[in-house]
Amino acid sequence: MAPTSILFLCVANSARSQMAEGLARQLFPGWRIQSAGSRPSQVNPYAIEVLAEQGIDATSRTSKSVQDIDPASVDLVITLCAEEVCPLFLGKIEKLHWPIPDPASDDPALTPEDLRTRFRIGREGLAAAWRR
Repeated sequence: MAPTSILFLCVANSARSQMAEGLARQLFPGWRIQSAGSRPSQVNPYAIEVLAEQGIDATSRTSKSVQDIDPASVDLVITLCAEEVCPLFLGKIEKLHWPIPDPASDDPALTPEDLRTRFRIGREGLAAAWRR
């Protein structure tokens, strides 16, 4: 049976999982699509910007804790961490792992255009993962 409820997980729930949620909502209207993190922060403005380039409005999105997600509301968990430890989601739920590098960075040498490029690469990596 195909899942109709997906949870995307990463650490901060600010970039990868937010972009994955936005893309999945566009691909699967009517499904329950959620995202969360182990240390939620705030949605990165570059994530909002690169989703808008695809016609996805993420301006009202907020970062959420994995602790606030009801396991009964999830059929499939997709973790997105690449270089860090992803949050755990317990239960007998189907799980996939898509290792997408975190596009966010505190590197002062990166320009706004560098960050946009990193976020676009992340967005395209997520879109490509659906095609695998």
